[in-house]
Amino acid sequence: MSVTLMAAALALPAASSAGSAGLTPAPAGTRAMWLWGDPPAAEVVDWATRRNVSEIFVHVSPDVFTNGDLARIQEMKARATPLKIKLRALGGDPAWVTDHAAALRWQRTVVSTGLFSGIHLDVEPYLTPAWTTNLAGTQTAFLKLLDKLRLGSTLPLEADVPFWYGEYKIGGKNFADEVLRRVNAVTVMSYRDTATGPNSIVAISQDWLTRGRAAGKRVRLGAETVPLPDCAHCTFAEEGATRLQEELAKVDAATRTASAFGGIAIHRYGTWRALPS
Repeated sequence: MSVTLMAAALALPAASSAGSAGLTPAPAGTRAMWLWGDPPAAEVVDWATRRNVSEIFVHVSPDVFTNGDLARIQEMKARATPLKIKLRALGGDPAWVTDHAAALRWQRTVVSTGLFSGIHLDVEPYLTPAWTTNLAGTQTAFLKLLDKLRLGSTLPLEADVPFWYGEYKIGGKNFADEVLRRVNAVTVMSYRDTATGPNSIVAISQDWLTRGRAAGKRVRLGAETVPLPDCAHCTFAEEGATRLQEELAKVDAATRTASAFGGIAIHRYGTWRALPS
């Protein structure tokens, strides 16, 4: 679908970029993972080490200082750092599209812990009713949110994105490009259970990889392990761990000439660990 909408483009400076000429594909086997919930730190870091995970997107509650979870994340940081595993603070709520104050409060909390090497934003504006009733306004509000979060700390800002943002326009500009301009990197929710070919992980990510190269921004590809009854071809829940490993190796091979390729992120730790062999 191609949607052209008129909305005022924001004119703040873009997030820093390495420049497309300086990008090279991430080494084969580069992995990250989303971590929701509160599994033991030692268990998580051990799994990450054995699966070559170099970045963990750790969900951080807005009330992390009062809910008792800070100690677990501190332990995770202490265990991960000697192993060169980075922790990125994962957070997001569709309500943040318009409630920027809540998002900024969360960001300040994250920064004050001193535990994270970046912000990993999971805000999906298309889950709000306004995406249907006021698309241009919702897109503009989301871009303003990214602007505020980028300026709100010195930590690199990354965002989860669907593969189809490039099909939309905002103020005569491509929406995916406008998102890229405001972040340091993106992770594409390229949820398919085949690596290459029609409707595969690589195929549906090509638009972002091309835009990332032009913008000089890293583009991670995502793989799903959560059971999805309504979209069996979107997840490896049925195929299992061996098939996941085989297909992700094919993704690595297929992206050797994609300079923006930043590795693969697996969603999510709990269901990944529980996959049948």
